Order: sequence, then structure tokens, then C-alpha cells
Amino acid sequence: MKAHFQWTERLCAAPLGLVGLLLWLLPTSAAALVGPARESTDLAPYVVVVLNRNGTSASFCTGSVIAQDVVLTAAHCVSTPDDTRIYLAGADSRPIMLEVASVAINPGYRPDAIKRRLVSIDLALLRLAEPLPTSFAPVELSKSAKAAVGQSFRIAGFGVASENAGGTGGVLRQGVLVASEPRSAILLWLTDPNRAGLGGCTGDSGAPVFTKDAPLLVAVAVWAKGDRGHLCGALTQAALVAPQMDWVQNVLRAWSALGRPAP
Repeated sequence: MKAHFQWTERLCAAPLGLVGLLLWLLPTSAAALVGPARESTDLAPYVVVVLNRNGTSASFCTGSVIAQDVVLTAAHCVSTPDDTRIYLAGADSRPIMLEVASVAINPGYRPDAIKRRLVSIDLALLRLAEPLPTSFAPVELSKSAKAAVGQSFRIAGFGVASENAGGTGGVLRQGVLVASEPRSAILLWLTDPNRAGLGGCTGDSGAPVFTKDAPLLVAVAVWAKGDRGHLCGALTQAALVAPQMDWVQNVLRAWSALGRPAP
């Protein structure tokens, strides 16, 4: 515990800004938006950076605001509440770390799913110890799990713009991807319709996948792959939100019954 607080204080001690902060961190190995993505400002109220400490290293991911004190992200992006933080940029460019009071991992999550070829629901909910500032707002969750092949979606994340350049992370970017085969009742497979290498990459795990024309949350990015030796840019896999709505609502009800932790 002591080492964790020293780590947090050290990060907060210098006015690094988000890009500088992420240079301190070791990114996760799964899904940022590489390729021809563009900066996103209209989606900023709904998206945050998720930081996680694991031993002597740390990683960053993306998360969606679904309540003023709850964030939805990928399960592989988090561990215990003590080792998980939500990052916000302060007015003076100093990093602000919001503590996490509770973590709920989807019961269908399997950490070794890729190696063992298991079905896995890579989702987690984070309950914050205090509400997000009023500049953030909860995003609406889609109740539909239907996605036609070729249907367009918007993905937004803080990950790297180049898979070999960690310093390109920390900027919220968005791009348009389309649903592709195989069709699944729990997963969404996304590709770049222009075949220009756009897709999820390091730091975009947990990134929201919205409908194309509105911030309606359809899925959460959990994995990516590339072609010809690349790690990213060919295919982005996302967990559909609608099939997990019972789990989400049950967790939110349980947390609501607990009330807010005493300061």
C-alpha cells in the first residue's frame, strides 16, 4: 500500500500533462486508435483514462462514464481498487487521480481466454470514491445487440496513434469502423472500411464503441490485431453492452444500496 501511494504522489508531483504522464507508464498489450484517426472533442465528456498499477509497472486504458461515479472499461485493464485510478487533467496541467472505491468484474471474464480459446466477457465496472466533475456526463447504453455487417460505428480512445511510439498516446481520438464477420451474440468485430489501418491499439482497451451519429454506447473495445507483422490496425474486437445489461444494472443497484463511502 505504501509503495502505491508513493507512486501516485510521484506522478502528481510534476506538471506532466496526460502525454507526459503516459510516458511514465507501461501500456497494456491489447487494444489505441492507429491509422487515420482524428482528435475528438465532442466525445470528451463521456471518456476517461483508466490507470492501473501492477507490481513495479503500470498501464493505461480507456473507460466510458456510465454514471457520475461509475466507469465501464475492459476487465483486463483493472485489478484491485487500491491499484486502479481514474486520470483527469487539472486546470494547471497537473494530473488528478480519482480513487476507485469498488471494482466489479463481469463473471464471464476469463483472463486466459485467448490462450485457451475460451469465450470471455472482458468487462469491468469501477465505482469512484467521489463523483466526476460536472464537465463529464453519463453516456446512454444501447439496449440492442444487433449489428449488421457493414454497419458503421465510432470508436474513441486515448491510445497511441502509432504502435511503436508510446508518446503518441494520451490524446482522445476517434474514427469510424464497420461491423464485419464473424457475427456474434456477445462480440462485435470491427474493421476499417477504407483499409487504411485504422483500428484499436495499445491504450484503447476499454474504449467505447458508439453508434455512428450519436454517443450511444454499443460495445467496449477489448482486443486488436494487425497484419504483416503489426499488432494493430487490421481488426478490433469489442464486447457488446446490451447482452450484459442485467449484470450492469445489478451491480449499479448493489452499489446504490451501499451509499457513498464516508470521506
